[in-house]
Amino acid sequence: MAQRFGGKYSPDGNGPDPQGDAPRSSYRNANVDPVGPRSNVLFIPGALLVFLSLGDGAIGLTLGLVAAALLTLAAWLLRDGLRAEAAFHARKIARRPALPRKMLATVLTGAGVGVAAYKNEPGLLAPILLGGAAMALHVTAFGIDPLKNKGMEGVDQFQSDRVARVVDQAEEHMRGMMEAVRRAGDRQVEGRVERFQAEVREMLRTVENDPRDLTGARKYLGVYLMGAKDAAIKFADIYARSCDRQARSDFMMLLTDLEENFNAKTRQLMIEDRGDLNVEIEVLRDRLQREGVRPENLE
Repeated sequence: MAQRFGGKYSPDGNGPDPQGDAPRSSYRNANVDPVGPRSNVLFIPGALLVFLSLGDGAIGLTLGLVAAALLTLAAWLLRDGLRAEAAFHARKIARRPALPRKMLATVLTGAGVGVAAYKNEPGLLAPILLGGAAMALHVTAFGIDPLKNKGMEGVDQFQSDRVARVVDQAEEHMRGMMEAVRRAGDRQVEGRVERFQAEVREMLRTVENDPRDLTGARKYLGVYLMGAKDAAIKFADIYARSCDRQARSDFMMLLTDLEENFNAKTRQLMIEDRGDLNVEIEVLRDRLQREGVRPENLE
């Protein structure tokens, strides 16, 4: 769908200056889609195999369609596996993917290549050799899924799981929010939502660094974020039908209020963390003094 250009010199006239500096939060904590050309190109062999099998008779066509389906499913699973792996590495506390998509994609790729090889050369040796080679190349190119949960030293498993569940839920709310505003077709609103989500991810990283902050941030990452998603869905429904400028203005003001509140809460959590550090330092100093250890004694 065509989208209206949004900038300082657009008809709206309220966008950022293209020559000026981007806002500080525009690219902070921005998510880059890990799916690239290497994985997207794997959809091509399945499509080619279908066309090449059209004149091979009933058996050849059936084997070609099966091989194409296996290869296409493998490419689709690989895309999801790459995204899940990127999300896993971006967090300090994360559970391993419940479904090892990349490894399943490797197995399906080997099976698809094996069926395609059997179609052209019936027997066992060629399909096994070519399927095994395809699996080896797939693992070399894309690796395997994370196999262990990732937590912080000194944090128990129960606490790590709580944080991981809250982070997953927050990311799900933000995905729903972005999908909703994209239906509105307004790039300035999408950029504003991205700025707000960068602030949310800053809070997520803060909670991951110190899971004790989860209690204070749970309402923000649950109730408030769900409310923001619901507001985005309602705005998209209204704006997609009528391009209501008042609804757009109200939604942008809501995002500003939410961003300021999330930013303030994140700063408060950081201040509390520094306060805890100061307490620990004072306790250690008192203990050292009771033991008779002082800098002048050491000298």
